[in-house]
Amino acid sequence: VVGAAPSRRCMNTQVERRSRRLFARLVDDKSASATARAEYEIFKGMPPAARVDRTWDNGTEASLHVLVDEALGMLTYFADPYSSWQRGGNENRNGRIRRYLPKGTSFEDLTQDELDAIVGGINDTPMKL
Repeated sequence: VVGAAPSRRCMNTQVERRSRRLFARLVDDKSASATARAEYEIFKGMPPAARVDRTWDNGTEASLHVLVDEALGMLTYFADPYSSWQRGGNENRNGRIRRYLPKGTSFEDLTQDELDAIVGGINDTPMKL
């Protein structure tokens, strides 16, 4: 999820498949190294049974995915181009984040604690099974 220009700040979001819980970290820019650090921070706290795999779109920010894969023993899959439905759970949660932070909102003043509160609200909202 990318914030408004001129800020380069964005957030990395992941959804754990079994529990369907959202995890998000603020990232200073969309570079591959910053994204890999955020991914590692998201997944290192999960139990090994929950961090089996993840699905990416085809952006350049995923080019260092192998570092996280090797460090945590995960598999990475890539969605086909223009097939956001292959990452439906994550795209749904990104839309829910946009209810709190609409497009055009700068993430420059957003703190990780504020983002965690938003994520907590999303995770605490009941969903259909």
